[in-house]
Amino acid sequence: MSEHTDMNALMTVVHVDEVAPHEVVPGIVRRRLPATDHARGWLIDFAAGTEWPEVDVHTGEERYYVLSGEVIEGEDRYGPGTYVVFAAGSRHRPRTETGARMLGISLPAD
Repeated sequence: MSEHTDMNALMTVVHVDEVAPHEVVPGIVRRRLPATDHARGWLIDFAAGTEWPEVDVHTGEERYYVLSGEVIEGEDRYGPGTYVVFAAGSRHRPRTETGARMLGISLPAD
C-alpha cells in the first residue's frame, strides 16, 4: 500500500485500490482505510448475489455511500449516489443481486 502522511501527521492519503483487500466471505472483499480515534473508513466490494455473512449490529453510527451497483437492505434498494446512515443501536444485513461497491465510515460509540 502506498500511504503518505504529511510532516505534521495531520493528513493521511491512500489510493483505495492500493489498500490490501481482505476476503470477508467468498464474493465480498473489504479494504480497511486509514482510521483515527474518531472514525474508521472502509471500502467493500460485493459480487453479484452476495449477502453480508451475519447481521451487522452497531454500537456506534455507521454510514455508507453506494459508489456502484445496488445494495439491498430488507425490501429497500439503494443505487449509486445513495448515502445511508445507521444510528447507534441499529442492525442490518446488506445484500446485492447485481454487485455493489460502497464506501463506509464507522463512528465509535460515545
